[in-house]
Amino acid sequence: MNTISNSFFLTPVSLFPTLLVILLILAGCNDEKVVVPSPPLAVAGNVKKTVPVFAQPTSSFANLSSGTVSPEGKKADEAGGKSPAVIAAGKEKPAAVAGEDPEFAKKMGWPVKSPILLLGSILPQKRVVAYYGNPLSKRMGALGEFEPKEMIRRLKAEAKRWSEADPSMPVQPALHLIAVVAQGESGKAGKYRMVMPDEIVKKVYGWAKEANCLLFIDIQTGHEDISTLLPRFEWILKNPDVHLGIDPEFNLVACGKVPGTKVGTFSAAEVNYVTGYLKGLVQKYHLPPKVLTIHRFTRNGVTNFRQIVLCPEVQIVMNMDGWGGPHLKRASYKDYIVSEPVQFSGFKLFYHNDTKKGDPLMTPKDVLRLNPKPVYIMYQ
Repeated sequence: MNTISNSFFLTPVSLFPTLLVILLILAGCNDEKVVVPSPPLAVAGNVKKTVPVFAQPTSSFANLSSGTVSPEGKKADEAGGKSPAVIAAGKEKPAAVAGEDPEFAKKMGWPVKSPILLLGSILPQKRVVAYYGNPLSKRMGALGEFEPKEMIRRLKAEAKRWSEADPSMPVQPALHLIAVVAQGESGKAGKYRMVMPDEIVKKVYGWAKEANCLLFIDIQTGHEDISTLLPRFEWILKNPDVHLGIDPEFNLVACGKVPGTKVGTFSAAEVNYVTGYLKGLVQKYHLPPKVLTIHRFTRNGVTNFRQIVLCPEVQIVMNMDGWGGPHLKRASYKDYIVSEPVQFSGFKLFYHNDTKKGDPLMTPKDVLRLNPKPVYIMYQ
């Protein structure tokens, strides 16, 4: 598939009794995706009309990771690449599981030498546990799947599980709002993206403040340059408890493809623009450092990572995105996060997609075996 039809926009459920699933293959900006249409969106807050939100593609890395193997190969991967028969015979000691090897992490450059910590820095003193999504869609993540009070209750329960799994690190809950949503059609602006109304952002920020959570503003650029989109959110980012996420998957300015049909990319130069902008806000408004999360599940999701410039005012998290079984997620963490260190690491868990093929959802203890240990945990 090279295009997305109008069925990718929100239409009454009666028009599609069964959901259309288009299977595509991922490979950099030539990669294709799995895209699932969403049902109609509920009207939220003071918004007078239904806002068409493009369905959040499910980021499968099944064909991109060194963890993609046959069932027999999966067993070998779990044992560090050695044959179970060889290990059983005592000829080889089991190697570390992909993503968990401290020696490999050290060889790659972990822990990363970071700038000095400024007053109010969140990382690495705390672990952020976030619910991701959009309140206008039940299919884009946990943030919108449940009513606000139930959603916050579930988030706090997850935060408690993480605190119990690692008592040494305090947990900071957060709401991660997709504030700019990639679209399957160009729209009036011709940019293949929809900026959420301020009323939606304010509403979710209100939920966050009431529950003592951080708020993350997540941007899917579509065909608009990040340098023109990001300043739109100065009004909310100037708050000390509001941070930022950017999604290379939907940054398709360079290749010009329709969101959901190809996987995009951010260059180090674009990341440096974002960190420079956030640094400016921190200095202008006398704020504590901002956290910037960057989703990643492909090799080309972020290019020239060594050229990303660190600064004390911005703490960068490379967040392992993508769904699949535990062995796939660990291998992708090794391939795309551990192997290309930037500053801090994050890990995304999908309540539905990680378990759709019968695999268990990774527990906090499972994730904490990774090396380095992620300091940002996202649930979709």
